[in-house]
Amino acid sequence: MPHDPSTTHARSTRNRLVAVGVAAAAVGAATGGLGIGARELLHRQADHARRLIGKPLGEVAPDADRTWKKSYGDPVQLLLLGDSIAAGLGADRPKETLGGRLAKGLARATHRSVRLRTGAVVGSESSMLTAQLAGLPASYRADVAVIVVGGNDVTHRVPVADSVKHLEEAIALLRERGTAVVVGTCPDLGLLRPVPQPLRALGSRASRQLAAAQMTAAVAAGAHAVSLAHCVGPFFITNPDEMFSLDRFHPSALGYKRTAKAMLPSVLAALGVAEQVPFGHRAPALPPG
Repeated sequence: MPHDPSTTHARSTRNRLVAVGVAAAAVGAATGGLGIGARELLHRQADHARRLIGKPLGEVAPDADRTWKKSYGDPVQLLLLGDSIAAGLGADRPKETLGGRLAKGLARATHRSVRLRTGAVVGSESSMLTAQLAGLPASYRADVAVIVVGGNDVTHRVPVADSVKHLEEAIALLRERGTAVVVGTCPDLGLLRPVPQPLRALGSRASRQLAAAQMTAAVAAGAHAVSLAHCVGPFFITNPDEMFSLDRFHPSALGYKRTAKAMLPSVLAALGVAEQVPFGHRAPALPPG
């Protein structure tokens, strides 16, 4: 296939802006121990990076909303909420999205069809979860909802307490509807290899702080929680070329396959199909209801 210099340049520019934006904004959330001059410099870099990037990628994820394994019957209602990872940005086909992968895995495990509905929106922060819920039909009730959110909170320097509060509100609304909830905590932004050190380490610190707070809050609010940094992160570290999509920021088809496989045990546990979950998973502290 002929080499297209314009495509290479566009990809390189986009990767550079994403890397700078993620790193600089994450630094803004993690530089409490630095001197005043260093903090001011890094905050200026973060502001500049956000102006350059604008909306994350501006792409649309494949539409995976359908009934999977329809012939099985007795469908499970599966809802996906959150950001671009929950929406499946980076996948080429519907079956490769996080929702599609989870739907297929859930159908195989339960031998029931799965009706997938995706409320997740690319670029969303935790504050947008309630709006995603409000956009659903009033009569809609999911059996289980999967939430993945947090990366945009880190890059936009949203205080951890604010992010967690919005997550708790979404979990409470879902539980009021009788929906079991599984939260995939914020991925480790330190896995983004285009981000230089020491900014990558600071981004990792900020995202892990948010993930830990999400884990604690989700479990206390009655949700199952899965640490994506622990359960999926090692695969992205050892096989970045296969696990990341072409933008080097979102998961590839294989990345979503691994993520769905890692989250499925808690989805099954939330539905009462399984009792045991592996390392990196935590069961809710509150009883179902």
